[in-house]
Amino acid sequence: MGSQVRGGTRWKRFALVMVPSVAATAAVGVGLAQGALAASFSVSGQEFKVEAQELEGWDFVQYGSVASGKTLDGKAQHAPVAVSGFSKAYITNMCQSVVTPNLPFGLGNVTLQLTAGTGKEKVYAKDLYLDVSELGADATFKNIDIGVAAGSLPKADGKPGIQPGTQANPNGFSQRADKAVLTGVKQKAWATTAGTFKLPDLSLKLVSGVDECY
Repeated sequence: MGSQVRGGTRWKRFALVMVPSVAATAAVGVGLAQGALAASFSVSGQEFKVEAQELEGWDFVQYGSVASGKTLDGKAQHAPVAVSGFSKAYITNMCQSVVTPNLPFGLGNVTLQLTAGTGKEKVYAKDLYLDVSELGADATFKNIDIGVAAGSLPKADGKPGIQPGTQANPNGFSQRADKAVLTGVKQKAWATTAGTFKLPDLSLKLVSGVDECY
C-alpha cells in the first residue's frame, strides 16, 4: 500500500513531533558542519538546513526524541526532534548549509555550504538517522504502519530501530514503512548519523554573509 502527503511542520511541543505528514528527511554531510552525532553525543548550538531534489530510502522508521546540547554561548538546550531512520538511502542534488553568526575580526556572518550528488551518481547513506525539527516535502510510502510503539522497532536484520542511548520513549508513537520516497525536500535538523556516507561531486565552500540552501 502507498500513501502520499505534503506539508511542513514546526515542532513547538514534543507531543506534536510525530505527525505522519512529515515522515522523513534528506541527509547531511556528517562531520563537516555539525560533527558526527552518535547516540550519546551532544548536539551543537546550531541547526542546519538541507535541500534535496529526492530522497529514496528503505526500511523507514520515525519516532520522537529530544536533542540535547549547548547554545553558542554555552547555555544548556534541549529540542524536540523527529528521528527518521533508514537502512539505506539515495539522495539526489543535496545541499546543506549552516550559518555561523557574528564572527570576530569584522568577519560577521559566514555560511558553510555543501553540495553533493549533483551529477550522475547519487549520495548514498547506510544506517542513516536524522534528527529533524522542520520538514517540507512530497512523500510516498510503501506498506506504512502508523501508531506503532517505538519500542517495537528493534534494530535487527539490518533494519533500523531506536538508537541505543537516545532520549526516546519506548512506549511513544512511531511509524514505519518498507520504503519512503520524498521529493522537493526542505528541512531543518540538529544532527545526522550514518554508518556509511558517500558524497559524489562533493563541493564545500565558505561564503561571507547569509547564503543558505533555501
